[in-house]
Amino acid sequence: MIEKIEYKSKFDGSLQPAMCQPAQGTEPRPLMVALHTWSFTFEANCDVYSQVAEQYNWHMIFPHFRGPNWTPEACGSDLVVSDLEDAVAYMKANYQVDPSKIYLVGGSGGGHCSLLMAARRPDLWTAVSAWCPISDIALWHKQCLNHVKVYAGHIEKACGGSPAESASALREAQLRSPLTWLPNAIDNVTVDINTGIHDGHTGSVPIGQAIRAFNILADEKDRISEEDIAYMEANEKVPEHLAAKDGDPAFGPHTVYFRRQSKRARLTLFEGGHDILPVVSAEWLARQTKGKPADWSTGKAVDSTSAELSK
Repeated sequence: MIEKIEYKSKFDGSLQPAMCQPAQGTEPRPLMVALHTWSFTFEANCDVYSQVAEQYNWHMIFPHFRGPNWTPEACGSDLVVSDLEDAVAYMKANYQVDPSKIYLVGGSGGGHCSLLMAARRPDLWTAVSAWCPISDIALWHKQCLNHVKVYAGHIEKACGGSPAESASALREAQLRSPLTWLPNAIDNVTVDINTGIHDGHTGSVPIGQAIRAFNILADEKDRISEEDIAYMEANEKVPEHLAAKDGDPAFGPHTVYFRRQSKRARLTLFEGGHDILPVVSAEWLARQTKGKPADWSTGKAVDSTSAELSK
């Protein structure tokens, strides 16, 4: 049964809220830490993760981590990192958690924070599933000025100004960006990055944000060129020389247009926009166990219903 809880922040001593749903039974069970989107809080849109946790009988926590990303306290701050460390500690202290199966998942703003936490605390996670993530806050600010200006305003509030005009704001944007920290995650945590090919057109986050995150985690020979990124962002399709030869049954009707795995990271571009496929994510996470090689096999056919990510 899902319920609201509070746990103490080691950073500032405050009580931080979250939605919590324990697994059934007394045996150790996997833990899923699920993250809210850019403009929302722990009280909105946790149902999609709650349903998955119930289906797989996982513990789940859906933290607040300082709320919508338009304050300095939120948006990838040190407070956010500390709050999510504390969320894991709370669940391990209060429930029987299988330490070999601690999963992190989020989309959009939650995808941003999933990648950030993969980079800032790779030791915490068995595997990280990020969907339609923002990886470069300064670049997204620039992109939003031409697309959805409200998010550019959020970034300026969080960073103390425009990253394009203020050196201090640019530094804040860099510190809050996964790209700055992702080298820490190379070979240290398993990361699966997914994005709909139409995002940036029908959604708010151009797909290059996901691709560039993969490029940092991947071997140099496996990286996608800036020329190909520009083509895909402009045309909403994958160039022929990159087109996927095989699909993935787990994605169902959401055709996989591109997939590449390198080191401990994988990137998938699929038919969709600013979307997450919750059961597809869970099906992949469920096959990952800490201390064992990552399982990159294609998934079995599952419920591939997409959920449009809240902004």
